[in-house]
Amino acid sequence: MDDFFDEDEVQHTSPPVPEVIDDAAAVAAEENPSRQATMDLLASLGGATMKRPIEEAEEMEEDDEEARQAKIRKLMVPSEEVKKEDDDDGIADLMDPSRIRIGVQQIDTGSENCIHEVAIPKDVPHVELQDSKQEPAKSYPFTLDPFQKAAIRCIDNNQSVLVSAHTSAGKTVVATYSIAKALRDKQRVVYTSPIKALSNQKFQELSAEFGDVGLMTGDVTLNPEASCLVMTTEILRSMLYRGSEIMREVGWVIFDEIHYMRDRERGVVWEETLILLPDSVHYAFLSATIPNALQFAKWITYLHRQPVHVVYTEYRPTPLQHFIYPTGGKGLYEVVNVKGQFREDKFVEAMSCLSLPSENDGKSTRKSGKGASSVVKILNTIREKGLLPCIVFSFSRNDCKAYAEQLNEVDFNTEDDKKIISEIFTNAVTLLSEEDRNLPQINELFPLLQRGIGVHHSGLIPLLKETIEILFGEGLLKILFATETFAMGLNMPARTVLFTSARKYDGSDFRWVSSGEYIQMSGRAGRRGKDDRGLVILMVDQQMGADVAKQVIKGKTDPLNSQFRLTYNMVLNLLRVEGINPEFMLERSFFQFQNYSQIPQLIRNVDHAKGKLETIKVPDEKEFLAYHMMGSKLEELESSIRKIVMMPKNSVPFFKAGRVMHIKTDSADFGPAVMIGYNKKPNPDDPSLIVYILELALFVSNPVNSSQKGFRLDDMKPVNWDSSKEQAYTVLLNVTLDCVKAMSSVCLRFPDDLTTPDSQRSLVRIMRESRKRLNGKFPDLDPLKDMKLRDDELERLIDQCKQLRDRKESHPIKERKDFKENMKKLQEKLDFTRAHETAVKLLKDAKEVLQKGELNCRTRILRRLQYCSESDVITTKGRVACEIGAADELVLTEMLFAGVFNKMSPAETAALLSCFVFQEKSKNQVPEDLQGHFRTLQETARRIAKVSAECKLQLNEEKYLESFNPGLMAVVHGWCSGKTFQEVVKIGNTLFEGSIIRCMRRLEELLREMRDASAALGNDELKAHFEASREALRRDIVFAASLYL
Repeated sequence: MDDFFDEDEVQHTSPPVPEVIDDAAAVAAEENPSRQATMDLLASLGGATMKRPIEEAEEMEEDDEEARQAKIRKLMVPSEEVKKEDDDDGIADLMDPSRIRIGVQQIDTGSENCIHEVAIPKDVPHVELQDSKQEPAKSYPFTLDPFQKAAIRCIDNNQSVLVSAHTSAGKTVVATYSIAKALRDKQRVVYTSPIKALSNQKFQELSAEFGDVGLMTGDVTLNPEASCLVMTTEILRSMLYRGSEIMREVGWVIFDEIHYMRDRERGVVWEETLILLPDSVHYAFLSATIPNALQFAKWITYLHRQPVHVVYTEYRPTPLQHFIYPTGGKGLYEVVNVKGQFREDKFVEAMSCLSLPSENDGKSTRKSGKGASSVVKILNTIREKGLLPCIVFSFSRNDCKAYAEQLNEVDFNTEDDKKIISEIFTNAVTLLSEEDRNLPQINELFPLLQRGIGVHHSGLIPLLKETIEILFGEGLLKILFATETFAMGLNMPARTVLFTSARKYDGSDFRWVSSGEYIQMSGRAGRRGKDDRGLVILMVDQQMGADVAKQVIKGKTDPLNSQFRLTYNMVLNLLRVEGINPEFMLERSFFQFQNYSQIPQLIRNVDHAKGKLETIKVPDEKEFLAYHMMGSKLEELESSIRKIVMMPKNSVPFFKAGRVMHIKTDSADFGPAVMIGYNKKPNPDDPSLIVYILELALFVSNPVNSSQKGFRLDDMKPVNWDSSKEQAYTVLLNVTLDCVKAMSSVCLRFPDDLTTPDSQRSLVRIMRESRKRLNGKFPDLDPLKDMKLRDDELERLIDQCKQLRDRKESHPIKERKDFKENMKKLQEKLDFTRAHETAVKLLKDAKEVLQKGELNCRTRILRRLQYCSESDVITTKGRVACEIGAADELVLTEMLFAGVFNKMSPAETAALLSCFVFQEKSKNQVPEDLQGHFRTLQETARRIAKVSAECKLQLNEEKYLESFNPGLMAVVHGWCSGKTFQEVVKIGNTLFEGSIIRCMRRLEELLREMRDASAALGNDELKAHFEASREALRRDIVFAASLYL
């Protein structure tokens, strides 16, 4: 033992089972009579096919609010009363008794690669699909895939369909057929997309094919009387809230990229729109593969009482082959072949090329040079093997630029290619002023493009992004470095896709790329009709387990989960229509539907737990329960002792390099670890408190590069020291004091440098030998004898603990032959008791209308601030707030009514409003002459936060105030005062040019809303003021026309 130990250290009654519900029906959803008034008003909107000139989406022709409400009510047809029946699916509708039962039918497609199901409202007669007797609305010069044929058959039968298929599978065929059918039948059709850039691109494509196409994106309106209208989802929502009669003429609405509904910020817009759309409309939803496609279809069926088909295919026209490239390795390792089989032997071989943790690990591979050289090395290999074009995905805009610059000596293009690129690029930049053509970003990018290398990310000037998209689509760029936004919507595949990292920063932590993200980006590999397979290469710079790799590469896509949240704009818009209360939106949300659809399983959980409890019989249960409670009390006392012992003033004096610590988290018990050192720093939540960080050598059963940034203890698996066959690895990491269960009196000597593989293996050997000599148990420091702690409460707890432990050890029940058997039964009964209690609570919660408490709080706030009356009648102030949806409507409305903008210049107004739309990190300070205006904004926000707190709405005041970001004020003020773009880019310091332009375009949208809000207020002077700010903003490169228009 002397080889390992330092000599100066000490050697050495449960509550009764709750009443369960006897009848499952008793926990089914209950009727709420108060909702009947709402249901009497709401149902499907009527639909004719006669074509009328479209109204402007942003204006109502009626001057009077009553007339506007009358128009909306006129569009609503009362729903028929249908007798309520029991729901054999257990999914009861909280609102409408006629919308309870949803059935599902399977439809044969004749292909094993295509699944076709249909969700049907059981109380509505269902018409089976029939072969169309008409000529097809559109024909195609190629043979359709089974999923395309199935979807088109649904459309021919005027039945809605959700098509869920991989990127580049051919979902566009379904969209174009829907449009062709609507036009043939003299109906209007709306095509919605998640972003303006995609809307612009689709407008160009559809205009070339159909001609009669319009575009509405808020800042651009073209041909608004067209039969086919391309628009953003926000514009469609606005039209629905305003009661536009266009919906009487719309036969089909196409939702492209419907999986975007899971977007945290904007997903709620999709839900609002889908809820508000009339029942008479039919839908074509285009989506990437989503595992819960049928659940989404059921929700649409539930909303609009119509069959909704799901056509789902995992088939890829061009199969994918997946490789791993270990950083510093000598080649590529095929880990998933074209048949989708995971090759574990090749994966293990790839991982063996990665070195164990070293002193350089954790640093950016790009900055250290290893990552950049590896990327260049792979791209050279790809080029030599004829595997171009290639999209290189990186999770940092700066990395995209840095990687591209590493190829400064590589030229992929011929002289003819360069000539065409030069012509396209020159034509594009002629849209800019002479000065803007010489922006550094443009001058830096052109030489790269000439050599066939492109960069695509949100920091680029929009016109440059579109130029790069056009060049890549024409095959003139052979390498494209892009962030993951390139994977959304744009149909631009390549032969090969390369990931520069398997980990990404998600805003709070580094984590592995999710399977959904990987599938979306890797789906760009393989060009249909050109490549026999697509290649995907994943660069890995740290050890990853085979289970992690399988999850990333072969895992399922992310489910389509609701991101529904209440907004004041939503509540106020619903209050505008007499007879509709805001609970309407809550009850019909996908969020509520997903929660409510859990009820059948929860009922089964309640019944299962109840049944188990009835079968478990414990003889002399009270005696065994008393013994069990002694054990629980003992754990409680030990926990209290541990809290006192591990207080910094008591434990820090015993922090010593080599001391063995017992490490335990909520999820795992890691057993002994060796302390290397410690440091302390202020608590980020309360700087007056100190946090102690312990540097440990932890022992785990799975190898990992623990020094890699973003490493987490939860990624580790404990070692089973009792198994001589289980491999143990040393991991160096930091933990906080709360992870320390106990400190041992034993200290181990360890090698000076634990970053080398040899020293880490040596420490594992030392730990194994030490445990063996101590019979597997490291003695703890005794708080009184070893640590010499003097604390009356501690002594009392230790005394209680000793007495209780002695009583427990000498308890006569332990002498019974059936002791172990009955204790096992008791534990099982207690587990099922807890399971039953949890299931009953979850069932009760599932029956509630989610977020109703928040709705009540928000309504109280609106009443307090006089946006509506006590009887929820909207006021003038409320109608003004209804016009604002691009930013915080309450703060802006309060500032409007307080006259904050009355004496400001147009440039100052634009600068102040930039605080509402700018979201990027910036160290730019508030200009001195604008500080007073910014303080006024903050004071208004504080008042809103104070009222929110008084009305019991949870709101973190500090974070709320931080959401108003002044980082772009100087830039916007300079731009609206006439400065050139080059000048304001310098003011913006480290901000990307594209970020500045994107924010200014959002600001223009907000200024438009403020103008309309002023009109609703009846203040023409203020309306002109905001229009002047808008005009000062709308110039030159910031609002250069899209190349797609």
